[in-house]
Amino acid sequence: MLFEVNRKLFSRSERVKGVDFHPTEPWLLAGLYNGTVNIYNHETGAIVKTFEVSEVPVRCCKFIARKNWFVAGSDDFQLRVFNYNTHEKVASFEAHPDYIRCLAVHPTAPIVITGSDDMTLKAWDWDKGWKNIQVYEGHSHFIMNICFNPKDSNTFATACLDRTVKMWSISSSTANFTMDAHEKGVNSVDFYTGSDKPYLVTTGDDKTVKVWDYLSKSCVQTMEGHTNNVSFAVFHPNLPLIISGSEDGTVKIWNSGAYRIENTLSYALERAWCIALRKGSNDVAFGFDEGVVVIKLGRDEPAYSMDASGKLIYTRNQEVLSGNIQTIETSAAEAADGSRLRLSCKEIGHTEIYASSIIHSPNGRFVTVVGDGEYITYTALAWRNKSFGNGMSFAWGPDSNTYAVLESKLKIKVYKNFKERAYGVKGGAGWAVDSLYGGPILGACGAGFIVFWDWDTGELVRRIEVDAKSLYWSGTGQLLAICAEDCFYILRFHREEYDNALTSGETISEEGVEMSFEVVIDVSDIVKTAKWIGDCFIYTTTTNRVAYFVGTSSYSISPFDTPLYLLGYMPAHSRVYLADKDMNIYSYGLSLAMVEYQTAVMRHDMEAAAEILPTLPKDQLNKVARFLEGRGLKELALTISTDPDHKFDLALQLDDLDVAVEIARSVPALEAELKWKSLGDRALTAWRFDLARECFEKGNDLSALMLLLLSTGDREGLAALSSKAVEKGQNNLAFTSLLQLGDANACVDLLIKTQRAPEAALFARTYAPGEIGKAVDAWHFELEAKKRPKIAATVAHPQKNGELFEESALVDVQ
Repeated sequence: MLFEVNRKLFSRSERVKGVDFHPTEPWLLAGLYNGTVNIYNHETGAIVKTFEVSEVPVRCCKFIARKNWFVAGSDDFQLRVFNYNTHEKVASFEAHPDYIRCLAVHPTAPIVITGSDDMTLKAWDWDKGWKNIQVYEGHSHFIMNICFNPKDSNTFATACLDRTVKMWSISSSTANFTMDAHEKGVNSVDFYTGSDKPYLVTTGDDKTVKVWDYLSKSCVQTMEGHTNNVSFAVFHPNLPLIISGSEDGTVKIWNSGAYRIENTLSYALERAWCIALRKGSNDVAFGFDEGVVVIKLGRDEPAYSMDASGKLIYTRNQEVLSGNIQTIETSAAEAADGSRLRLSCKEIGHTEIYASSIIHSPNGRFVTVVGDGEYITYTALAWRNKSFGNGMSFAWGPDSNTYAVLESKLKIKVYKNFKERAYGVKGGAGWAVDSLYGGPILGACGAGFIVFWDWDTGELVRRIEVDAKSLYWSGTGQLLAICAEDCFYILRFHREEYDNALTSGETISEEGVEMSFEVVIDVSDIVKTAKWIGDCFIYTTTTNRVAYFVGTSSYSISPFDTPLYLLGYMPAHSRVYLADKDMNIYSYGLSLAMVEYQTAVMRHDMEAAAEILPTLPKDQLNKVARFLEGRGLKELALTISTDPDHKFDLALQLDDLDVAVEIARSVPALEAELKWKSLGDRALTAWRFDLARECFEKGNDLSALMLLLLSTGDREGLAALSSKAVEKGQNNLAFTSLLQLGDANACVDLLIKTQRAPEAALFARTYAPGEIGKAVDAWHFELEAKKRPKIAATVAHPQKNGELFEESALVDVQ
């Protein structure tokens, strides 16, 4: 079985006796022999938290995530509970009169079961103040391991150095049954998580790993390979593997179907003691004498394939299951974007190899499973073996009668009608390739290059220097997406250029025909999975987003919370279908008519676009209008858009002021003010003064209106403007308008009214002498109102002083 083993965390420390993954946080709990408990971030490798639990070894520890706790058992007989967020010690009590060697947390009930060197097990209920609710007796030696049954959480199994494995019920103090499991002490026990086999796996000091049918109490298989006591063995929940670790310092990975060793891992950290599996992931943690290691087995992406009709085939370990997206009810297909859909799937057979990839033939009649260095082609309906052989990679040709197999990095075989063709591919001697890709021409990716050959002749078409991780051909065979680590490229394939080069008799170099490919664009999105729908490239990204690319632009459809993998597009539902790693189905709406319309526009085929336009869903018209605006087709966008705001903006950009006025008049007055102001400014630039005046009036833009009225010399308008400005409290604007009209008396009155009597007096002294008395009286009144009589007395009243004196002097002269 071929799968990658990637090391995520390697940290040296004191001896690690217990490890556990947090179910939601990227945390690993590690109990050390020096009495410390560490919490690591297994993504970064950093120690997040450290707890000084005891002065003696901590032999077991587990997260209780639903309470934000972890629980630890140690050699001072104490069971301790800590809140890992606050560092608070929640509980501490003597659970046994001897070392606490193992513990297990019930998956749903508030119960922790501990096992000890006192040869007993005890159940503790934290909702009852950590009361001991049951004692389990029957073992005659140290109890090494406890495991709850995933199919029935009311039962659990224990491993003991008395050479036995016992099955228990939570409510009973005596074992349901006992199995004599090993010739020496038993160190661990674990349940098979699948529903098809009632199996246990055990390990012992007799250096063996054993698989048991616990219903018949019979040994199914004994696996030998370790050279010292075997500390643990577990069934992997997602992969057909058994993982074991030993005091010989190695971790062995076994095929759980064939019971053979697939891989042996050694990290030079001395004895291996404990293991933890991360739920919902392929991460595995190990504890050793000298540290802790976290690895990732294989990849998270499931092995699946969906043909053009919506038939989905995927594997779960070696089971092959099938479902049809077409059978999803219309109501479900119209569900909210991102909602999980119910798809009925059934098992259609098994495959002898562990699938790393599944590939439908172009017509959907055949399905090829690739994995373990082999390939098997089955009929899609009856799941019968059609052909098989050795192969690292496989690619279907443009029809279902032609395919290619990569037998080794330097050997490619081409088959026609399931018979090997006498000639394979020509040229490229010494080019080591890693994977093959089907399409109108055969593609192969190597380290830093892609190479293409013609299916019929085997001649070299083109070699391109690029470090690619996958290729995707469009259905028309004209467009190619090359996905690299940090971007993807769209290329156009010119078959005629290659054919012309052949017919002209010119010698084709080792780089092939240069003009056969033309780069359209490169896009800085990282593609995870993808499909072509016509000339539309739909893809998911590493940032959990589904998007599509048309012409020279990329458009986002929707983000999502968890990693999803693209299955395909169903035109009948107008939806993109995706799946998570457990093959739960999700969908997002995407109108194929809209994609076709965008494609036609990008090709400048406006006649075809006009024919498609009436078929577009009404709720997509605004999106189409914005697409057209982005392409510079603003006139067409204006005719299509149904969004008043967007139409108004387009009308302004196009100087179509009549349309803009119509839109502004149809909008409620409070919402239209900004539109009228913008329209007024645009009308001024177009020399439409009457329209500008209407806009400024309806938009209450009195400043702009005043400038316009002054420019046109409209005295009546200015008078009306000053009154309106007074009503709205825009006194500076009203004063300016009155001053421009030459109405000095009104200016004085406005200043007095707005409690600016000093300015009124000074203004009157210059421009309206007859109003000085009124202004000074107002000034005196203001000062007295502010209780400032002394200041008021210093302000001279012209009529009572200077002006009256002048009048009396004149009388005397007469």
